[in-house]
Amino acid sequence: MRERRYPTDLTDAQWAAVRPLLPVPGWMQGRGGRPEAYCHRAMLDAVGYLVDNGIKWRAMPVDFPPWDRVYAFFRRWCENALITEFHDRLRGRVRERLGGDSEPTVAVIDSQSIKADAVVGRDSRGFDGGKLINGRKRHVVVDTLGMLLGVRVTSADMGDRAIAQVLLAQVAATHHRIALVWADGGYTGSLIEHCLTAFGQVLAIVKRSDTMRGFVVLPKRWIVERCFAHLMRSRRLVRDFERRTTSAEAMIYWSMTWLMIRRLARPHPGQG
Repeated sequence: MRERRYPTDLTDAQWAAVRPLLPVPGWMQGRGGRPEAYCHRAMLDAVGYLVDNGIKWRAMPVDFPPWDRVYAFFRRWCENALITEFHDRLRGRVRERLGGDSEPTVAVIDSQSIKADAVVGRDSRGFDGGKLINGRKRHVVVDTLGMLLGVRVTSADMGDRAIAQVLLAQVAATHHRIALVWADGGYTGSLIEHCLTAFGQVLAIVKRSDTMRGFVVLPKRWIVERCFAHLMRSRRLVRDFERRTTSAEAMIYWSMTWLMIRRLARPHPGQG
């Protein structure tokens, strides 16, 4: 066991809370495969350090497992959807702990344009004329607690309504109870009818009044804005440094995973 020395390292309480929710490797279930050489706790600490501090893979501190082993762990969890499985289990547990149902019935959708690093190729980057940003766009769907239900990373020139059809179809396939989705004025038009006929979801548009001046917190829409604010606290996400959009999506899941781990290990308000 390595000594806990970084703020992102899992505490004993956090590890006890998340250990039962981790995906079980095949070799531990008798399905074959090679046993893993490093403890999952050390791997989670390493990935959490990278996402929170925004370092390069090769700059991994020496008290973590070798950087190439941590990267192999990250790729395996990304390609086999293990990070989404782990993330969704955490989200369900957090919702239940706060007195709600594990499955949401209401969601909020929005997008965020972000500058892309030089490593991002032309095939996955574009220019957002509205925000004047050359890079990528993060399309997210969150529940009423601001926790992630689905994400798609595209070039910044992709339209919100076109990606929303794909993203909402993905969310509807895994969260069957969602009946209402809140969105801003960029999701109007034929998307409203498409959501109702294809997914059985009511797309409610929360518009900003023409009489408003300056910054105003809009009902419902602030929920997804809070999610974006959390993502920007992870230094790896202040700019898109990933060559693949799948890696960019995985980084978002990891950032939200750490948020839920902290919430899950926090003492319950009812505990004395």
